[in-house]
Amino acid sequence: MRDDARRTLLLDAAERGIKYIEGLDAQDVFPCPEHIRRLEQALDEPLQQDPARDADVLAFIDTFGSPATVACAGGRYFGFVTGGALPAAVAANWMAGAWDQNCFSAISSPALAAFELAALRWLKDVLQLPAESEGALVAGATMANFTCLAAARHAVLEKVGWNVEERGLFGAPEITVIVGAEVHASILKVLSMLGLGRGRIKRVPVDRQGRMLGRELPQIEGPTIVCVQAGNVNSGAFDPAQEIIGRAQERGAWVHVDGAFGLWARASQRLAPLAAGYELADSWATDAHKWLNVPYDCGVALVRSPVALRRAMSVSGDYLLLGAQRNAIDVTPDASRRARALEVWAALKSLGRAGLAEMIERNCRQASWLAQQLADAGCTVLNEVVLNQIVVSFGDDDHNKRTIAALQASGECWCGGTSWQGRHAMRISISSWATTQQDLERTLAAILKARELGRG
Repeated sequence: MRDDARRTLLLDAAERGIKYIEGLDAQDVFPCPEHIRRLEQALDEPLQQDPARDADVLAFIDTFGSPATVACAGGRYFGFVTGGALPAAVAANWMAGAWDQNCFSAISSPALAAFELAALRWLKDVLQLPAESEGALVAGATMANFTCLAAARHAVLEKVGWNVEERGLFGAPEITVIVGAEVHASILKVLSMLGLGRGRIKRVPVDRQGRMLGRELPQIEGPTIVCVQAGNVNSGAFDPAQEIIGRAQERGAWVHVDGAFGLWARASQRLAPLAAGYELADSWATDAHKWLNVPYDCGVALVRSPVALRRAMSVSGDYLLLGAQRNAIDVTPDASRRARALEVWAALKSLGRAGLAEMIERNCRQASWLAQQLADAGCTVLNEVVLNQIVVSFGDDDHNKRTIAALQASGECWCGGTSWQGRHAMRISISSWATTQQDLERTLAAILKARELGRG
């Protein structure tokens, strides 16, 4: 391709991307069935024999793909604790695509190795976690939990003389895993991936907000991993870290924090008391694509013991002459990796400490406002709105399901359903820098209209 043709193509892509972002407010938050069918029908063709023009490829993507997307980058998407991507992070993502770096080592990409060190240093700082911890930028909280719990598996077995990386789990001393009764499904998935089994865990009872009851923590003997939760996936509630962590560690247990979104409370002076004591844990997992608002995908794993993480994750190969410097391939499950660090660095740099704290606090204020408005309108808010999560009921389960379906079909906003403590309800997660008061007012009106339609 000639330089002028490439420039024209890339400028066209940038213009189309900008037009898409600028049009989000007028777009249905969830695409209508017609747009989805149109895309599926257009894709239902065999691969042609001859090359296609690059400009035509881009035009196809935009023409058929853009209308079928979910507008989660806008201000009225409240599903799955999804944050919209900050402008600086989007720009960094575009730049990273142009660079096309393979970020597995300081040899494969010196620039990204430097950005990654800086990004991880800033993450530990704003989350108030131990500076000596080692970190890994991975695909999401599931892989962050996997990374941390692999380090935990290594450490607790090493204490009893077992090298799990060399000998595997055949004949290994049994590991006890303790979780709360409302543990997130990603932890269960990870336990099965690590060979620890999702059906062998010990579940600790929780209170009505999903917080683990510290007094119910079982007796700890032998290799043990305790998983605590910073931000219940429904209510946003926090396990009592100060009550649990010290007791568990006194008995030699490794304590891991599943903090996919709730750990970001520590970036706010006002909200940090919710997550007091979590800095005492041994490992932490969170998502940057949630409350740091970087593009998908980006999870963060932090482990207090760099040695445990490296022994669980390191790789060797005759061709990998990587030198003595830090190499991401030795602390992550990945070998080839995209440039996540650039987006994390750009988001933190653009926000600064004050901007990050203000964004998180604003989303929490927005959640409190919307919850109060819903309660005033006769809806039942089921959780204590301590963070950015609202769980709301409109009546019986059937009414709730009809209300959610009507809201999602409206295109005005998108909120998902959930099952919490035996009840079906709507879950609203406010996690985007782009959400405005006008968005909330439109959302409130749409929810109340859907409630009326849901009466059947």
